[in-house]
Amino acid sequence: MGETTNLAELRFSHDRCVDCPIRNRAVCSYSSPRQLAELDAAKFYRDYEPGQEIIGEGEPCDAVGSVVEGVVALHRTMEDGRRQTVGLLFPSDFVGRPLRTVAPYDAIALTPVRMCLFHRKRFEEILQHNPSLERRLLEMTLDELDAARDWMVLLGRKTAIEKLASFLLILAHRTATLDNQPFDDGIAITLPLTREAIAEYLGLTIETVSRQFGVLKRNGVISLPDPRITVIEDLRALFYLAGEDPDQEFEPRPFRPAANA
Repeated sequence: MGETTNLAELRFSHDRCVDCPIRNRAVCSYSSPRQLAELDAAKFYRDYEPGQEIIGEGEPCDAVGSVVEGVVALHRTMEDGRRQTVGLLFPSDFVGRPLRTVAPYDAIALTPVRMCLFHRKRFEEILQHNPSLERRLLEMTLDELDAARDWMVLLGRKTAIEKLASFLLILAHRTATLDNQPFDDGIAITLPLTREAIAEYLGLTIETVSRQFGVLKRNGVISLPDPRITVIEDLRALFYLAGEDPDQEFEPRPFRPAANA
């Protein structure tokens, strides 16, 4: 993973799985104490700096694992050299694909990132006799498929303001979940992408994204105390602008329109 596939260079840690902050949401969330002990013995950690490659598109995928801290972007490079952001991964999201030896995307750290990793072949061996782990991985894969279909609707049918509102709504929900705070007015989102990257991700121009941020701010839906901080001042209004029903329970898909790296 990253600039080298020499896994012997990865830094090991002996933090216990039972104490992990993503324990109840990650791929291991259904594992029994005995199964957790097996995963505990096989895992290792590595930290990445912003901009550092975790997985390279087309390169051997020697390790798989979960994001413990930080945000990871998935990129796909087109034949003409242009690069498209195709997904964002947050704590508990899974990176890498068991049974696939080559990575289909670049996975790049957007913020300081900590990964909980397994040698891919070892993880595949554990899967063979761990039905609960296999089931959870299947659930996460199906969620990604649903997310891809949702994203097709967003890119193809939603207006610019609906796209940006949907983007902020999902980030707000992830922030509330990860920080264990109420999903309500006042949520402060640290944006992991620049305006240019947001525009690329949503299929808009940077001018359109900046204009829609201005519309949301002028109407009191958000405030912008810092270029990278967005505070949701009126969550109900954001639901309406995203084309969502504010009176129904909001259960966003994993925030990536394509399968994981």
